[in-house]
Amino acid sequence: MGMTALVYVTFAVLLILCAGLQYLALRGQNHPTIGNNPIFLKFQYIFFAAYFAALFADWLQGPYLYQLYSHYGFMESQIAIIYSCGFASTVILGTWAPILADRFGRRKLCILFTIIYSISCFTKLSRNYGVLIVGRVFGGMATSLLFYTFEAWYIHEHIEGHDFPREWIPVTFTKTTVWNGALSVLAGFIANMISEWFHFGPVSPFMLAIPCLLISGIVVMSQWQENYGRQTIHFRKSCMDGIREILADERIFFIGAIQASFESVMYIFIFIWTPVLKVDKPPLGIIFSCFMVCIMIGAAIFQLVRARKISVVTTLSLAICCASAAMITCVFATGGSGGRKLSFFAFLLLEIGVGIYFPSMGFIRMKVIPEQHRASITSWFRVPLNLIACAVLTMLHGTSGHYGNRMIFMMCAGLLAIAMMCLLRFGRLIRADSQLQTQNEEEEEQAVEMETVT
Repeated sequence: MGMTALVYVTFAVLLILCAGLQYLALRGQNHPTIGNNPIFLKFQYIFFAAYFAALFADWLQGPYLYQLYSHYGFMESQIAIIYSCGFASTVILGTWAPILADRFGRRKLCILFTIIYSISCFTKLSRNYGVLIVGRVFGGMATSLLFYTFEAWYIHEHIEGHDFPREWIPVTFTKTTVWNGALSVLAGFIANMISEWFHFGPVSPFMLAIPCLLISGIVVMSQWQENYGRQTIHFRKSCMDGIREILADERIFFIGAIQASFESVMYIFIFIWTPVLKVDKPPLGIIFSCFMVCIMIGAAIFQLVRARKISVVTTLSLAICCASAAMITCVFATGGSGGRKLSFFAFLLLEIGVGIYFPSMGFIRMKVIPEQHRASITSWFRVPLNLIACAVLTMLHGTSGHYGNRMIFMMCAGLLAIAMMCLLRFGRLIRADSQLQTQNEEEEEQAVEMETVT
């Protein structure tokens, strides 16, 4: 079976598997009943109209970004530098985005997102290397705004603007998660259709993203009210408080180490999957959709496993094991057409691991990291993972080819081994804290009993 046929057959099988797992996962959940409050539903619709258009524009750009740079004639080492500039801009603005949004207004930042991302898309029409780097920097900045300002605006408006119950917030974000997955799959399919079926080329998904961003901006300008943060955030104090918490609490330190190791592999994968698979000229958009379906499969597996009362540390170890197996497979599969097919299936396994990882890590962060320092600590966590991703891409792609790719996969396998060792240490710390808490509770009960007897 050729690579193209294999991709389409795999896509169909994955869709069926995903539908079945999602059904089992949703059937076991207790869905909150909020009624059919027309004001709440209208408010949700206004938020979804802007946010989903923005998300769809972002997903459209995923499948053909590397292919566009390669189509313009740039070498892998040059493309790696472009990606690294995007990662760097993401971590820099990701630190400032909460402060800027709270001070200048979240609605304004959402509008600014649509402008910056549209400029980034327009730069893809240029073959100039400097212009493409600037466009990638703008794209990284826009991504940082997308994944903070929209949700921050919604939460504030939900509570302060409409005085809806806080218990309804997860209802909205559960719908957002489901639709985000569906939109990512659809975006890959449409990007493939206009790029390859209609032969408009790899730049066409970026041009299609612009009207989606325009729609998002119009909805925000015409339907949203402005809101601001209620507290004045001092950047320097916030950063220092965050780093003190990381160094003072060993559990938080190891959470950061796990996140830096695992997510740097994910960032590297965003770069590496296209040059590994594109030799056989497969449908890149459909491959991207396969990846997105696998993430949804991983998320469903997490829900099914957690329903059986299995610890979140165990689910996180499962995610790391999936990713490790995928990277080790790619080390031996790099090179040759048969190896590319094996690499494709290894990439699918990696994405299933990613789907398990995100809800697992989100649950751990929520339980361990203090709420008042969570934004600062999360910003610090982004620094090492972006530095690792940039260093691996730029250093190991000095010489392009299969040897460079194999070295990258070996480095990724090493990073995942570090993540697993950190997780084992984190698990021991959690168990020790649990035992200490149980011991303290027993001592308190004994003290109470002694006072009663006395």
